[in-house]
Amino acid sequence: MPTGTPNTNLSEFSPEPSIEPLENLPDEAEVKEPRIAPSELTGMLEALLFVCDAPASPHQFAQALGHPEAEILAGLADLQGLYKQTGRGLRLQERNGRYSLVTAPQAAGVIEAFLNLDLSSHLSAPALEALAIVAYRQPVTKSQVEAVRGVDCGGVLRTLLQRGLIEEVGRLDTVGRPILYGVTDFFMQHFGLENMQELPPLPSTDADTLWAATELAEE
Repeated sequence: MPTGTPNTNLSEFSPEPSIEPLENLPDEAEVKEPRIAPSELTGMLEALLFVCDAPASPHQFAQALGHPEAEILAGLADLQGLYKQTGRGLRLQERNGRYSLVTAPQAAGVIEAFLNLDLSSHLSAPALEALAIVAYRQPVTKSQVEAVRGVDCGGVLRTLLQRGLIEEVGRLDTVGRPILYGVTDFFMQHFGLENMQELPPLPSTDADTLWAATELAEE
């Protein structure tokens, strides 16, 4: 048991700072000083990424850690570099300005075997073609995908939904309000993409065809 006098002034003791829940933190302008030392920034970012149940923005990390967003972005870049240079099994994934922690592409086979999954079974050529249309032209409707492929795509879109490679992202504001589809974070992880800018560019003729067909279907 610790010893001390009954008149000990508890205000003299300073507990170690803790990281507050993201939703309870003040605006960035209200943060007076860093909650952690600069040398600890990368490690604390990694900890927050580990416990996040959804991708988080640099602003959220800045609120939690008391550092400017520019320093947060630099810390995220340092963390990504560390993962790549040391051959770690983790990667940072950025999508729409939000970041999450995912497994590295080279770990996919080991993970699938360990969890007894069958995620790497081959997609059919029609499914891959539909997936490419969604990835490059998202958000798209079923009719827009069909305008490019020239055939009914209901079956392949259901397959892609079941595989978790695409998802419903909204409704098109037109007659019937058709569903809009986009690719998922799992799509990016499955194909080893850190962000959508890493999609290989389409040949100009294919890109022109894709854009023309989907725009025609919108009319």
